[in-house]
Amino acid sequence: MAIGFSRFEFMIAWRYLRARRAEGGVSVMTWISLIGIALGVMALIATLAVRAGFRAEFVDTILGANAHTTVYMAPQTITNEFTDDVYVVPGRIADYEAMAARLAEVPGVTRTAAIIKGQVMASANDSSNVAEVFGVTRADLEAMPRIVDPATSEGDLARFDQGIAIGSGIARELGVGVGDRIRLIAPEGARTAMGTTPRVNAYEVTYIFSAGRYDIDRTRVYMPLAEAQSYFNREGVADEIEVFVDDPERVDDWTLPLMRAAGEGAQTWSWRDSAGSFLSALDMEDDVMFVILSVLVLIAAMNITSGLIMLVKNKGRDIGILRTMGLTEGSILRVFFLCGAFTGIIGTIAGVILGVALALNVDNIMAALNALTGGGAWQPEVRGIYRLPADLRAWDIFRAVALSLTLSFVVTIFPARRAARMNPVEALRYE
Repeated sequence: MAIGFSRFEFMIAWRYLRARRAEGGVSVMTWISLIGIALGVMALIATLAVRAGFRAEFVDTILGANAHTTVYMAPQTITNEFTDDVYVVPGRIADYEAMAARLAEVPGVTRTAAIIKGQVMASANDSSNVAEVFGVTRADLEAMPRIVDPATSEGDLARFDQGIAIGSGIARELGVGVGDRIRLIAPEGARTAMGTTPRVNAYEVTYIFSAGRYDIDRTRVYMPLAEAQSYFNREGVADEIEVFVDDPERVDDWTLPLMRAAGEGAQTWSWRDSAGSFLSALDMEDDVMFVILSVLVLIAAMNITSGLIMLVKNKGRDIGILRTMGLTEGSILRVFFLCGAFTGIIGTIAGVILGVALALNVDNIMAALNALTGGGAWQPEVRGIYRLPADLRAWDIFRAVALSLTLSFVVTIFPARRAARMNPVEALRYE
């Protein structure tokens, strides 16, 4: 049996598909299979694009407002020689400027920054909120793309050294704007003869940012490094060194070089350590969704078999005539294979067009759904990010197309072989 397709085989197959129902042409089952394949491919492409976009947006919001990895010193254990009491003292970096310089020399490191971190209670207008304070220099703050985005921020970052920068979520909950003052209350404050008393300071809000993540905007406060050292009793030391690398996806490759450069007792904590379980869950969900939607495409493709069986039954007389005219079994097989293949190809093309259109407009669709449901379709406090993006990748489209065409071609083989093996005498006996 020749493998190539002849021109007349294409002509006969296309004629059968275009024939009216009364002439034994395309059946309702064929239309159902075509529509089913189109919808299955559309759902597969749109889902893969949304999942890829969600992961990209999630990672971007992490890397746009956080370090790729941080270097810190391990906690130290101190024993009181008089009482034998054991105390665990948090690790501090005394020579943070020198350590930051050494870390910056590691190949692949693009930037380093010393920071102070602490928990406070922020209050204003009879409202309060727990906040996480990051003590940084203005230059380091200006290097964070998600923080300095002018489209989502307000205020003057040049006045950062005269106040603090807060997230839009904190500003909204406390009811403050640029120029207002908020009080920060730290449990570890001034040391007195009566013990440590909470420290309460009031700061002017000079900058309000939106990092694109609900949890960051609702808890993050940036304070000038020198002021944070004084406020948290960290004079002359830093809590961590933030490190930024040229390939954040491979940040684990820098773990050992950074620890060697930092010296004895240094440890690292990367963005993958903090979000690794969530990213693993996303990857697993991607695989599961692909399998589930593949089953839907398979179910739609199976309808091709039903449609072709009906077509073969209706075209029994034509098959007998074609065989008596000299067509081989291979030619008959290829004719009906092309009938099923056309259905799969047309359905796949339609599905790709619909899927691409849906993926490109998913943000607008979600905005419309949010407007109709009063904001219930997408809740940033649950999902962490403010929008549902889509990242349409050529590889995902290729996977969907390859899956659809492969299933369509495979399920076509059985009815096509049945038509090819039909006895021409039996086909014409009752005609």
